[in-house]
Amino acid sequence: MPIFSFARKKELFSREDQDVLLEAIRKAELQTSGEVRLYVENRCKYVDPLLRAAEIFWALKMDQTNERNGVLVYIALKDHQFAIFADEGIHKKTGETFWHDEVAVMKGHLGKNEVIEALRRVITDIGAALHHHFPYDAATDKNELPDDIVFGN
Repeated sequence: MPIFSFARKKELFSREDQDVLLEAIRKAELQTSGEVRLYVENRCKYVDPLLRAAEIFWALKMDQTNERNGVLVYIALKDHQFAIFADEGIHKKTGETFWHDEVAVMKGHLGKNEVIEALRRVITDIGAALHHHFPYDAATDKNELPDDIVFGN
């Protein structure tokens, strides 16, 4: 049996909420060669959601970007767990503090039950960091990963 599934459970977010998040991903990626993906599921099978995010990151082959600048935003809605997993290229450029600050931003919004705003904001912030460290170059940039939201169980 596979460790995880990529079953599409789009009822986790309304169509309008999905549109808000997809637009945030697209806007973030227009400014950078970096890649941002969002993975949403109800339950986290791990005690540490960062381990789950890492598992998903590798399964989605997000480490195969040319500059190792992919970032996965992970959330388990019913378990109230979340994590951000960044590849080594962007992680080395931003440092640990940036990611801790972004987790705090998410935690603040999630504490007020603002799930979509938490995700939109962190995607926007990650896009800005990617733009700073890996700016868009029309001559060489290509979209290396899909811009969709991946829904798990």
